[in-house]
Amino acid sequence: MTGPLISCDDHMDLSQLPADLWTTRLPAALLDRAPRVEERDGRAVWVCDGKVWGRWVGMPTADSGTQRPVKAKYDAFDRAGMHDPSPRRAAVAELRLADMDRDGVTTQVIYGPVHQLAADDPELRAACYQVYNDWLLEFCTAAPERLIGLPMLPETPAAALAELERLRARGGVRQVVFMVANIDPKLDDPAWEPFWQALEDSGIILSWHITAFAKPDPRIAGKAASVFENTKLFLSNFVEPFVDLFSWGILERHPGLRLVLAEGGAGWLPWLVQELDHLHDQLWEAKEFWADKGGAELVTKPSELFKRQVWATFQDDQVAMSLIPFFGEGHLLWASDYPHPDSVWPFSRQAIERQMHHLSPELRRKLTHDNAAALLGL
Repeated sequence: MTGPLISCDDHMDLSQLPADLWTTRLPAALLDRAPRVEERDGRAVWVCDGKVWGRWVGMPTADSGTQRPVKAKYDAFDRAGMHDPSPRRAAVAELRLADMDRDGVTTQVIYGPVHQLAADDPELRAACYQVYNDWLLEFCTAAPERLIGLPMLPETPAAALAELERLRARGGVRQVVFMVANIDPKLDDPAWEPFWQALEDSGIILSWHITAFAKPDPRIAGKAASVFENTKLFLSNFVEPFVDLFSWGILERHPGLRLVLAEGGAGWLPWLVQELDHLHDQLWEAKEFWADKGGAELVTKPSELFKRQVWATFQDDQVAMSLIPFFGEGHLLWASDYPHPDSVWPFSRQAIERQMHHLSPELRRKLTHDNAAALLGL
């Protein structure tokens, strides 16, 4: 048996947002360029400055040949056998809460679109983030202890810091997210230092989430290999920036900085942290060799920093269950990934039983509830 659940990685997708979100909320000077829903090739899509961002599911669409309704995407509702007339139900608080109740979830941590808000103009992009963030936080006021919205941050140091400070002044923000694969400059740049300091001072948790932004590769277009295209981007999504946290001393300089790695799996982390420890040990065994390269600045073992400051989410992950001795009992966070097609909703309890049947009730409760409650201050 499993008690109340806290899901640490669920979503508010671009496809479900209100059609007038940006056309009614952007500053007047930007309204003529606001993201809006248009029909293209018989499908409703978001368009901004001529660029298609992604689908919108609130408008009936039809096959141009037969005029039969065509579903815009496959999602968790299909898996659950729910043919609901409200395709935007994840963005309707009452319906979303009902879906949570069906799955035994008391609280959701809500990430935004995995396809970023891709306006090319920095001013427009920052304004779009502000509008989305304000709307999401307003949405969560329907049940503030059950709906924990994660505002999205822009991808440059100055813009990320400005939005973080705006949100901090607004209040009520526990956690934020940015697509680290798309940041510019990379984390080694000193321009990020005020951002790290602001996160540490505020106590707001930073999250990285897997993103879907691959440019089509003509070599694999129309081939089965295209299914795995985004998998190859795992290096820029997680591995490279994760190593930078240690190699550039970011976690060491900011011991109060907390990071959640969402939807990136857990199996890769122990080996990588082990390798970082190995190299760190070599550094200190040959101080003279490394000193003129700046290595002497890295004092704390990466594994100690990791266990102090990093958490990771999982949903249906047998590998993660075998790695609990490495992570410790407090740094793994269960998630359902509602309403995505690869989520475990509405069969979360079956998924939990499948992967945790051998664990004690106390440990199961930590992984599915208590760890998240402690991290988020619930």
